[in-house]
Amino acid sequence: MNKPWYKQFWPWFLIALPGTVVVASLFTFTLFSKNQVSLVAEDYYKEGKGINQDLSRLRHADSLSLSAFLTMQEDSAVFTLDKGQLKQFPTLKVTFQHRTLANKDIEQMVNADLNGRYRIALSEPLEGPWYIELNAFDGSWALNGRANLPSSEPVKLYGQIKE
Repeated sequence: MNKPWYKQFWPWFLIALPGTVVVASLFTFTLFSKNQVSLVAEDYYKEGKGINQDLSRLRHADSLSLSAFLTMQEDSAVFTLDKGQLKQFPTLKVTFQHRTLANKDIEQMVNADLNGRYRIALSEPLEGPWYIELNAFDGSWALNGRANLPSSEPVKLYGQIKE
């Protein structure tokens, strides 16, 4: 009449409850370690100090009367720079930052062509919300803007922050 414990239902039921929690925890840990979110900065204080430096570069672009327009074509992004008080078209560091997908970010150095346009060849069309920044090669000034791409209208990049 008395069965050994390992042949009864209730001990196995009670062992299975914590066992399923352990398996689910391992699955969740594996899932999140493979798909890490990159929205939170590890050193937010240092990035906050960098914002002030960015503002001074934007103000310097305003003092030079600089602005730019971005037009999207099928396989490229074309920047038209109004060089303001600059004597020549400088080499630019162009940055496209996606709002949530850091692996889609693009950073490239470009020179102007004979017409004063900067062209970046794209491996795939840009879609979604983007933060776009143009920096002087020497880092003395910057222009930036936000765009929801693809856009049929040119996107204006400013030196000052538009509110």
